[in-house]
Amino acid sequence: MAGTATAPTGSPTNRLWNRELEHYPAAGPRVVNLTIVVLATIVLYYQFYLAGAVATRIIAEFHMSFAYYVNISVIGYVLGAVASFAAGFADRYGRANIVTIGLLLTGLLCLFAIPNAHSKVTFAIAFIAVAFVEGVILVATPALIRDFSPQLGRASAMGFWTLGPVLGSLVVSVVVSTSSDSRPWQDQFMVCGIVGLVIFVIAAVGLRELTPGLRDQLMVSTRDRALIEAKAKGIDIEASLRKPFRQMLKPDIVGSAFAISVFLIIYYLAVGFFPVFFQTVFGYSQSKANGLGNWFWAFNALALLITGFVSDLVRVRKPFMLVGAIGAIVFTVIFATKATQPDTSYSTFVILLILLSAFLGVAYAPWMASFTETAERRNPALAATGLAVWGLVIRIVIAVAVFFVPFVVNTVTTLVDTGPTVQEMVAGADPSLTAAENATVKAVAADPTIATKTQSLAAQYQPQLATAAKLKPATLTALTANPTDPATQADAISQISGSSVADVAKVRALGAQYVDQLTTAAAIDQSTRLALLANPADPASQAKAVGEIASGRHLAPADAIAKLQALAQVPTADLIYLNTAAPPVQKAAADLTALGAVPAADFAYLATNGPALQDPKVQDALKFLQANAPGVLAAAHDSPKQWQTYFWIAVGGEVVFIPFIFLMVGFWSPRKAKKHQDEHEAMVAAELARFNT
Repeated sequence: MAGTATAPTGSPTNRLWNRELEHYPAAGPRVVNLTIVVLATIVLYYQFYLAGAVATRIIAEFHMSFAYYVNISVIGYVLGAVASFAAGFADRYGRANIVTIGLLLTGLLCLFAIPNAHSKVTFAIAFIAVAFVEGVILVATPALIRDFSPQLGRASAMGFWTLGPVLGSLVVSVVVSTSSDSRPWQDQFMVCGIVGLVIFVIAAVGLRELTPGLRDQLMVSTRDRALIEAKAKGIDIEASLRKPFRQMLKPDIVGSAFAISVFLIIYYLAVGFFPVFFQTVFGYSQSKANGLGNWFWAFNALALLITGFVSDLVRVRKPFMLVGAIGAIVFTVIFATKATQPDTSYSTFVILLILLSAFLGVAYAPWMASFTETAERRNPALAATGLAVWGLVIRIVIAVAVFFVPFVVNTVTTLVDTGPTVQEMVAGADPSLTAAENATVKAVAADPTIATKTQSLAAQYQPQLATAAKLKPATLTALTANPTDPATQADAISQISGSSVADVAKVRALGAQYVDQLTTAAAIDQSTRLALLANPADPASQAKAVGEIASGRHLAPADAIAKLQALAQVPTADLIYLNTAAPPVQKAAADLTALGAVPAADFAYLATNGPALQDPKVQDALKFLQANAPGVLAAAHDSPKQWQTYFWIAVGGEVVFIPFIFLMVGFWSPRKAKKHQDEHEAMVAAELARFNT
């Protein structure tokens, strides 16, 4: 069409988009391409698995339940399954551009979208987008590995590719375990986003793939290179790609994919939930929990490489798969039994995870090689389609397995949401409280009887505490040091009664001076005293007073008359003063005496705990503990058994894997494998001879 420009052959744009190699590459370029593929896979899984390492922080920050967090992963796996299935079209449209564009997308998502998510919904959308891209690359990257790897080196190559997920997990563990626990989790995603964009640039410049004619044939060894290139000149690509999924949806392909999916349940638990498990069940910090992953993934990677090399050397896959499965079963069982033993040491878990991860690697690298060989047995032109079936099945199985985690392990939300706060309060480390407030909360959490005893004593000594509350701290301290000191007592009575110290002194002096007269006055009724004050000579009032004195003091009438006469000698002004000022002073003195009768130990206990427990912030903290601590304790008790149940499910998946080994292509005997290789090389020589004639 006029006016339409097309990038000329050899232009930078064309070179970036058209990545096909017309000839099977020599060892050097082949290794470069394989290395870029593995780097891309490592980075992608680093980005995808990072959320599991900081899951507790994400759950807490967005106030999401554990079930909500898990369902984000479930949706991610389901959409990843769809993406994996769709990526089967890489057989028709190529793999390299899919990988390169995927790296760009995930890099941008991790650098910008996830760190800037401000709600659990926006976080979920960004994470699910990463999972979708991961599903595509899950198919495209091993397809590239297969294209550049003859069968006799396939296990090594697939072990090399499997380093991607494993080293991605190892990078996550190393980075998180060596980072400060106070570092924002968003920083982790920004770092992996930058790394992803760097690898995108490398892939954009250096990643290549074979033409369809070259990659759509079966190559057993590098000696087949000349034969493959010769056949590529006349191969009917469209015929070999017709109805691809119908060709690959066969029992050996689907069954093998299902078997490895359930076998890897423990692997995906390790990826997504081991940090959560160790943090909530054994109380490890985020960095310490991820430190276990360093051992798990490092030895898994080592086992993948060694097993792949040895499997290629002896030319068999199935014995390694069987040994790996049996070893994985044994150590998953032991690990499951340790999940309910709180005294299990960190070093014990290190050893168990090393052995478990090693046997998983022993089984997995040969399985990947055997699976691609099984797919090639159906149609070597549909390797990516076979891998798409695997990607679909494994994503669906893992999505189902992960979906049920919060139903089996329903304690995580409690332990993640309220557990840390409860632990801080119990440890006396609540950042919202002062040191003194934390000390009180910690003491009551350790011994709840402190609160009940304080309440009981406060109720028992309520009047005495009311008296003590009227005293100045210095006066209370002085009384404690010397309770009989007159000056201190006068100060105390003054503070309790509200009278001046001078009034207290005068009341006490007059009381001492007129002690007998005041006793007599106390025996006389108030109305009688008032009548006598009004008219001391009134015979009726006098007679009534004598009778009351005789009755009240148990005296003869003559003695009562003498007491009344003595009372009459007291100056009227003093009597009026005492009648007004004495009652509050006397009551204060009685209250002070009652306060002094409180046992010193009880008073000290109340003095220590009473004011602290009345602090509103302390009361709020104790109410929070009262409401949430029982649930946290129950969750902490139930959680290990619930996780153990899921570990038993993983054991079941490992057992199911074993019979499906027999469906896959390959030999059990190295001798038979060698014989088959010799026969194939003879066929290659004959074919080459036929082409050369």
